[in-house]
Amino acid sequence: MKLLTCRSDREHGPPLVAALLHDGQTVVFLKAAAEAHGEASTSHFASMLALLEAGPAAMEKTRELVALAEAERPAACLAPLADLTLLAPLPRPSSLRDCLSYERHLTQCMQTAAHWRSPALGWVNRLSRSVLRRPLLRPPAVWYERPLYYKGNPRSVVGPEAEVVWPSYTEKLDFELEFGLFIGKQGYNISPVNAMEYVAGYSLFNDFSARDVQLHEMQGRLGPAKGKDFDTGNAMGPYLVTTDEIDNPYQLTMQVRVNDEIWTECSTAEIQHRIPEIVSYISQDETLYPGDFIGVGTLPGGCGLELDRWLSPGDTISLESAELGVLRNTIAMPQMRSD
Repeated sequence: MKLLTCRSDREHGPPLVAALLHDGQTVVFLKAAAEAHGEASTSHFASMLALLEAGPAAMEKTRELVALAEAERPAACLAPLADLTLLAPLPRPSSLRDCLSYERHLTQCMQTAAHWRSPALGWVNRLSRSVLRRPLLRPPAVWYERPLYYKGNPRSVVGPEAEVVWPSYTEKLDFELEFGLFIGKQGYNISPVNAMEYVAGYSLFNDFSARDVQLHEMQGRLGPAKGKDFDTGNAMGPYLVTTDEIDNPYQLTMQVRVNDEIWTECSTAEIQHRIPEIVSYISQDETLYPGDFIGVGTLPGGCGLELDRWLSPGDTISLESAELGVLRNTIAMPQMRSD
């Protein structure tokens, strides 16, 4: 299923939880559909978080409601997708973590950063890659040993078509082509063998970065801090695609389009730390909860730092995947305000 959170002009009040039908153009509002079929309780359709917290039984009921909507087409419970304003699938995740799971992404970022600091070092690294077939600059040993991650701010999450406000303190705003997962049930010290049972579904994720600031900050061996922490800096969506829809999350092709020009096309295949390992590692002596979001990491070739191409205010950027949808955002001018 492709689940979404949206607002409708005809429905006033809190955002609505819906599912996309097979035609790709129509959604069914889950709470309205449940009420129409006489469900005794519909509270688990009040929000995406409530649905995830209600567990597998609620998700199975969702599948039943979607199947009924496909068969019966109840007009009172349906709406054209084009008439809705989509929010992030979970507008405020319970928590936000982002991993670094692709070696080539990291080495290519290191190469560009080295060239900024010393063009000669960047040239030597490129020569090593072309002649020796391996980069001179490589991740530290600990990166290969465990799935490293940082914690972001779930209050900075926005959805598709939302404006991403350019931070006033950066000259190099970057995108990151990622996908991530939503945790669907509570777990602690989760075994890698069982880890996928805790994953509710996937979403596209654009982890915007003030790249010049990030690279400067991280020389202090901490961060990212203001390199990634700013309002509207984490875009997700358009859907929460349940795991049964994706046969193999390591065989997806995605692309980035800026102002209708394809900047890069990437694959999820080269992953170093797979999802079960990531979930298991993060849950060591720490409880994971429904609604937690975990970014898997930027795909190789999936950011401007690797390409040495940079966004500008007014740009429209889209992350695109046949399986996960299109996550489109516009870069807005810096906001010069203070409180």
